Amino acid sequence: MSFQKTPAGTRGGRTPPSNALTRVMMRAMTSWHRRSGDKFQGMDLLYLTTVGAKSGQKRQSTVARFADGEDAWLVVASAGGSARHPAWYHNIAAHPDQVWIEFGGRQLRVTPTQLDGDARAQAWQRIIQAQPRYAGYERKTDRNIPVIRLSRAE
Repeated sequence: MSFQKTPAGTRGGRTPPSNALTRVMMRAMTSWHRRSGDKFQGMDLLYLTTVGAKSGQKRQSTVARFADGEDAWLVVASAGGSARHPAWYHNIAAHPDQVWIEFGGRQLRVTPTQLDGDARAQAWQRIIQAQPRYAGYERKTDRNIPVIRLSRAE
């Protein structure tokens, strides 16, 4: 299975560095989101588990999910409009056969597919209609923000 990464940008918002404090805060927020029905600011969330591109260790990220048919979801590698892709995107590209999601008490192994062309454009329109904040992320950066379809693995 191959996964073609899109290039990073040259401008965009800043993402806070990862350190011990931010990691503790993220674990606390994830715990809160799980208790509140996997929701945050009107967005449905999922917990994405990937294998680190460099470390080889399992990593978990909380991301917004958008339903895309039966047993498929869209996630957006926006990083808040940063010029750089989020780490989980690099992890998926490095290990596309080792991706899992969890929400609503379900854990599933999934197959990632990066959307492009018309499929990406249509998905992007659905995403920004559901969550207009993503249009703002797109304006912040000059990179093409990846949209990934996660479908239940066979």
